[in-house]
Amino acid sequence: MTLDRFYPIFDSADWLERMLPLGVKLVQLRAKDLGDAELRALVKRAQTLCRAHGAVLVVNDHWRIAIDESCDWVHLGQEDLDTADLSAIRRAGLKLGISTHDHAELDRALSLAPDYVALGPVYPTILKKMKWERQGLERVTEWKRLIGELPLVAIGGMTVDRADGAFAAGADIVSAVTDITLNDDPEGRLRHWIEVTR
Repeated sequence: MTLDRFYPIFDSADWLERMLPLGVKLVQLRAKDLGDAELRALVKRAQTLCRAHGAVLVVNDHWRIAIDESCDWVHLGQEDLDTADLSAIRRAGLKLGISTHDHAELDRALSLAPDYVALGPVYPTILKKMKWERQGLERVTEWKRLIGELPLVAIGGMTVDRADGAFAAGADIVSAVTDITLNDDPEGRLRHWIEVTR
């Protein structure tokens, strides 16, 4: 299955409810600081919304809930890999995306046969404090050479105007968060993203 080239990330089902009707086909739910019951309810609702709109839902971090709720995809950061039961994830038939920031992390990710690799932050990001500075487009090109056919997701400081450069550098998919959620017109911005990525 080919993944869509546009990959927004949202932290609530309310965002999904607003954005899925506009044509989002690949979306990540990244929810932090919720109790187990709240998280389960959120993933269940997100999954229902995504199925109704024919979109692929990727659950960030919460792999146990993703398995319990019969989700199709989970995304793990490097810290998540330390505690995740990858055999259980694979047995459940979940596809796996993994974050990478340097060569050691890429080697680790590739050893786990992921279904996509994410590289970030391509540009400086305000979303979270990171020990990595911007990776730059040269790193995107290098990563694509190293991972071959595997889909490469470019994330971090991505904007509509930077999407073409990321694709030209070798990214297969471009991911955005604050470029949409902090925009004065999130719906308009999302429509623009869909225009430039399809």
